[in-house]
Amino acid sequence: MAVSSTQLLRVIQQFRRYYDRHFSELLSRTGLSMREMHVVLFLANHPAHDTARDMTELRGLAKSQVSAAVDLLAARELLRRQPDKADRRVIHLALTDAGAALAREGQKLQSTCLDALFAGLTQSEAERFQELLEKVLTSAEVRLKEGGNT
Repeated sequence: MAVSSTQLLRVIQQFRRYYDRHFSELLSRTGLSMREMHVVLFLANHPAHDTARDMTELRGLAKSQVSAAVDLLAARELLRRQPDKADRRVIHLALTDAGAALAREGQKLQSTCLDALFAGLTQSEAERFQELLEKVLTSAEVRLKEGGNT
């Protein structure tokens, strides 16, 4: 195997630090945490997945973290809760106009971050990287669902 677990973990850690740094000014200005920004961006980037449960399952955030972030964002009128018409136990989350404006700022930062990170790759290399990354992610998801260690 050409990639060691140490290399992979280092890439993950370095990317998270690099990515989070792009948001420091916005977070400072808004008084939000990166966790709360993750919730805003999740809702903006995944409109078909609009519940706290979706965030915990698809984004891997802890239920308690999502709940706390949703409470704060709702109190600041950046999102609103909407009970499902068919199942009142399900609560859908929607960004308000202010939340959508914040999400657009965050999405610009995401784009700037990734554009700078991949500026050294050709279009073909970037496409190949995305293909390989998708294969690795799919493999990890399959193994998690199987419950196996291999």
